[in-house]
Amino acid sequence: MDQGNTAFLLLASALVLLMTPGLAFFYGGLVKAKSVISMMMMSFGAIGLIAVLWAIYGYAIAFPTIDGLAPSPWMFDSSNFLLGAALEDAAAPAAGYPALAFVAFQATFAIITVALISGAIADRAKFGSWMIFAGIWATVVYFPVASWVFNFGLADGAFTYGGWLTRGLQDAFGTGVIDFAGGTAVHINAGAAALALALVLGRRVGFAKGAHVPHNPPFVLLGAGLLWFGWFGFNAGSELAADGTAAIAFVNTLIAPAAALLGWLVVERIKDGKPTSIGAASGAVAGLVAITPACGSLTPGWAIVLGALAGIICAVAIDLKFKLGFDDSLDVVGVHLVGGLVGTLFLGFFANGTGLIYSGTFTQLLVQAIAALSVMIYSFALAFIIGFVIEKTIGFRIKNEDEIAGVDLVVHGEEGYVLADVK
Repeated sequence: MDQGNTAFLLLASALVLLMTPGLAFFYGGLVKAKSVISMMMMSFGAIGLIAVLWAIYGYAIAFPTIDGLAPSPWMFDSSNFLLGAALEDAAAPAAGYPALAFVAFQATFAIITVALISGAIADRAKFGSWMIFAGIWATVVYFPVASWVFNFGLADGAFTYGGWLTRGLQDAFGTGVIDFAGGTAVHINAGAAALALALVLGRRVGFAKGAHVPHNPPFVLLGAGLLWFGWFGFNAGSELAADGTAAIAFVNTLIAPAAALLGWLVVERIKDGKPTSIGAASGAVAGLVAITPACGSLTPGWAIVLGALAGIICAVAIDLKFKLGFDDSLDVVGVHLVGGLVGTLFLGFFANGTGLIYSGTFTQLLVQAIAALSVMIYSFALAFIIGFVIEKTIGFRIKNEDEIAGVDLVVHGEEGYVLADVK
């Protein structure tokens, strides 16, 4: 066992877990003051629920490790029910780190992916219904999609098993999808589900451009800072070793969101005349989203280009909800779905070695597009069905009068800001 790589992976896991409280601050600052508890509780609820489900059966679905297993959209490795096989490996790991370290690292990915979706239904969702949705969606969407993308199944440079977007596309086209840390499995996946839920729950009371403004920009900036800090573990940690590729991923995770921040502010200055703190935070997150699949496969120069493009494109994309009439409260679609698509497809042109400018072929772009569209369609369809069934049975959305009064008191019996004791 390599103690250095083990320590690296455990530290990366802690950094990624920090991203979910960071997301809670980011989202919490963007909503109304009467919804901040509800918004932050969706993230903390995801930590509790998804961590438990991951240990019981999520890891067994996402990472079946049976030699000779053909690429499949949905498999279950019964040996890892309640982490049985991983626990046995803890004493004598076959790899450079204990299997449980990898279990912990991937658990934090599952948690943040589910939490991301909640931003689309801010100000109007029941907490209990959200938790039911989160558990079902994680089970039938995230866990299998993680297997499609992250279950590389490599041994001595050759596939022994794997997901259909890795081994399957490799067998078909000679190259599998490049998704270093989750552009498809995390961001496109969550963004598509967010769009589905926004359509199921409908628009907020008084939905219109400029009608809902962030109540706490300092919270937003704090959340963005925590997300950026944790993202170094998210991206560099995905190398699973403290080596040169991890260093490249780390540097690209610094410079791409920095370029995206600048790109977003330029768009704001041109459109609205003023660069805003919310724009700076949103631009940084958009750049982090876009560089996620690409951080280990781009030179720093192309990472800057990708970041700038993501900041500009996502800054424009967030207005689509007003033109198309869907209420994605906190722009999960405009930032995560669009940013994930930009980063994933960008690799088809500029990925080291296999992108169009290096190989002269469109094969990598085709593979990236297949992966992006497959995950997007699968996630959207199942999220819509799950959300629709919940809404039509126990109800997903709170009453309009409760939304106006404030979801925090109605759902949680608490207020985010108690400025004076009431006797």
